[in-house]
Amino acid sequence: MIEHGFSLFSDYDIFLFKKGTHRKLYKKFGCHLFEDGAYFALWAPNASQVFVFGDFNSWDKSSLPLRKRDDGSGIWEGFVKGVKEFDKYKFYIKGGWGYEGERADPFGFWHEGPFGNASIVKKLDYSWGDFEWMERRALVNLRKEPVSIYEVHLGSWKRGKNWGFLNYKEIAKELALYVKEMGFTHVELMPIMEHPFYGSWGYQSVGYFAPTYRYGMPEDFMFFIDFMHKNGIGVILDWVPSHFATDMHGLAFFDGGCVYEYFDWRKGWHPDWNSLIFDYGKPEVRSFLLSSAHFWLDVYHIDALRVDAVASMLYLDYSRKEWIPNVFGGKENLEAIEFIKELNESVYGDFKGVETIAEESTAFPMVSRPVYLGGLGFGFKWNMGWMHDTIRYFSRDPIYRKYHQNEITFSIWYAFYENFILPLSHDEVVHGKGSLINKMPGDYWQKFANLRLLYTYMWTHPGKKLLFMGGEIAQFDEWNHESQIQWNLLEFEMHKGVQRMVKDLNKLYRSIKALHELDCEASGFEWVDFSDVDSSIVSYLRKSSDGSIA
Repeated sequence: MIEHGFSLFSDYDIFLFKKGTHRKLYKKFGCHLFEDGAYFALWAPNASQVFVFGDFNSWDKSSLPLRKRDDGSGIWEGFVKGVKEFDKYKFYIKGGWGYEGERADPFGFWHEGPFGNASIVKKLDYSWGDFEWMERRALVNLRKEPVSIYEVHLGSWKRGKNWGFLNYKEIAKELALYVKEMGFTHVELMPIMEHPFYGSWGYQSVGYFAPTYRYGMPEDFMFFIDFMHKNGIGVILDWVPSHFATDMHGLAFFDGGCVYEYFDWRKGWHPDWNSLIFDYGKPEVRSFLLSSAHFWLDVYHIDALRVDAVASMLYLDYSRKEWIPNVFGGKENLEAIEFIKELNESVYGDFKGVETIAEESTAFPMVSRPVYLGGLGFGFKWNMGWMHDTIRYFSRDPIYRKYHQNEITFSIWYAFYENFILPLSHDEVVHGKGSLINKMPGDYWQKFANLRLLYTYMWTHPGKKLLFMGGEIAQFDEWNHESQIQWNLLEFEMHKGVQRMVKDLNKLYRSIKALHELDCEASGFEWVDFSDVDSSIVSYLRKSSDGSIA
């Protein structure tokens, strides 16, 4: 039985939603349980009819019609009696142009995954125990603190019995112990938002409000974050507002029309990833994305969002031969830029101690500068230039390095233009690029010596640190998401030695103020000599605000 007349939306909610500034839509849309049933709400502006169906009505597609609000919002809603937690459900949509389709809930808190792809009715009840962490986090300025990030793909860090996935809780206990022992300050998780294809590593998402079913329930992921916080470890999530998967149970052509994506394929199709691009000019889409970002920070206590593929959002000609100029004839996506600014202002305004991090691969100015100064408003930016130059330099035979010394000195010219993180990420050890140790020249001993030198240079260079899992044990093979880290390598002293060195570097970095306090300020660095090219030697000082030197 379905009832109409009950709604979680106030007139003010509708105003904010249509303005593009609503940040808490996860409290309104989707499925919300009450004592005698559940309220359902869906945005489908082009639909002529919308039904909800699932376990609670024997999967009868057309017996529970939602009613469309008469305020022009495009929202359909209704209250269904008898719905229980863990019931599976979908929406059946009839739209224009003869469209009919079954859809998962864009605001669903949990999904069953392939091949059913239904959403699951779920309360988000969890008793948090990270109060001390949250209070301390609100008082910290990470620009002046040591930040050493261990990047992790949860499905391939370590496998369980019969090569199966570990549960969020199981991973938490093992990963926290390891990260704490190694001295890293944060873990960064490749996207855990629900994604149909495991091989996309989470970067082709459909569930922007749901942790993937592969590793357990939402409460299990809350336990993961809580456990990390109790062990003094921050949690960073990769978040992907740049594009989304084309799977037809997700957001693509949601009600038969272009709801979430741009209508024109020259703006709405991503040629690199065969995915769809959010329409940042549509207020309701901006509200959807803002609410997704705030959801993870609010409900899951996430400490930072690393925003993926920012460059693809900023430029209309990104990887395109055909593109549409903006109203001024330029290549910048003005709508996306305004969304990014709104995102960052809202996050820093609503959450104390939380950070946003841009994975931005171009020279777009002032990415990590405040919006009120003309910047995009991110807290940090990945230093992709440093990464490319450094790997290129260290991949060269030492006999030729004297001709390329500028590759490791040039980064200082721009090191303080942004608040940088130095990334040796998963992107550098996939798709035939080889592992870090195998990028190093020379024989077996020389490869390890070069890798140790690379890490020493990285940990003493201005900027926060990020290392992808496996790099700390000098894994020989490229990362494979279908396997796990080659932990057996720790039986060999050379690999064990690299692991000890990373641990020691983290200890030095965290304990010596001169190595981290002024990471983002030019006063924290001074050249001693960068001109000894014949010996391939550079020497420099790192400084703290009290004058101490490293």
